[in-house]
Amino acid sequence: MQHTPPADHGPTSWLRRRLGRAVVLSYGAAVLLPGPGLWLRRTHTLPLGDTARLPVHCAPLLLALVLFSAGLQVPVRGLSGLLRHPRTLLAGLALHLTIPLVVVPAVAFVLRRTPDTDGGSGLVTAMILIVAMPVAAGATVWTGKGDGDQPTMVGLVLASTLLSPLAVPLTLSALSPLVGREYADHLDRAAHTAGAGATLGGVVLPCAAGVLCRLVLPRTWLARTLAAVVPAALVGSLLLTYVNASGALSSFLAHPRPLLLIAALAVSTLVCLASFTLGRCAARLLRLDSAEASSLTLACGMNNSSASAVLITSTLPDKPHLLLPVLAYGLLQKTAANHVVRGRSGVAARVPP
Repeated sequence: MQHTPPADHGPTSWLRRRLGRAVVLSYGAAVLLPGPGLWLRRTHTLPLGDTARLPVHCAPLLLALVLFSAGLQVPVRGLSGLLRHPRTLLAGLALHLTIPLVVVPAVAFVLRRTPDTDGGSGLVTAMILIVAMPVAAGATVWTGKGDGDQPTMVGLVLASTLLSPLAVPLTLSALSPLVGREYADHLDRAAHTAGAGATLGGVVLPCAAGVLCRLVLPRTWLARTLAAVVPAALVGSLLLTYVNASGALSSFLAHPRPLLLIAALAVSTLVCLASFTLGRCAARLLRLDSAEASSLTLACGMNNSSASAVLITSTLPDKPHLLLPVLAYGLLQKTAANHVVRGRSGVAARVPP
């Protein structure tokens, strides 16, 4: 099997070691200097000849860069064993698709008991748009850091991404009766957008392009490509965080709604913890080893929140406050993933060589 030189050196290693602080700085920049982020959120046009113009959306391009980088780092040839023994892959995929149908109705039931005028429809809509997304490509990074089962995680990321053009619209349509009419219309529009090829073009194709490049590029070219693309994608991920945070936080700072912020944090925490807990319980029921259990738990709890933010920005541009729970969930799932990884690392350290 061809081994690829590691890409995690130089600027990439330096940035990854400081990634947590860099994310905090991105949020701080969105609070102190939201102007450039708001400008990047708008649609821009590039002239093509005398009359034709090409619309350019910054956030989807940054997301595509992140996904291309994830695909480029996938150890595809390590998936053969997973295909011969697909139990964990199938279980993780089934859980990832069914957890939204269990967790979101429970959250909607609780929010209907609150004094919110719309029964929490806005928060429920944001949660639906989060949990309907495929497994986050960044979960592979956490799996590697925690010595988890990398082929299983890669398989779950790829499988959920490939199914997303079908699964995302079905999930949105199935859960739309839980929200008010206005938000249900928005979810229907988002489902149509996802089913009409936006998910395929924005999520599946960049990831597939990265995988294809890894397979066909010669060793030397692949090493150079990784050295250029991986740090660029890390910077792009931080820039995407800044752009999304600028849209949410600028609206919040212009019209402060402390109760909305508290509710967003509470609901995001509830959904995140429930998803991770269900994944861990399923791993125990299936009696998976610790490496597979770690990957399954991460896959159940980590959703592509960047894709959620892009979908909200494109289909609900007049409701930037819905990005608050998305941003909260993005931070919470990384915190929970760190806890899972540390637990797995502790188990590995106790196992004698």
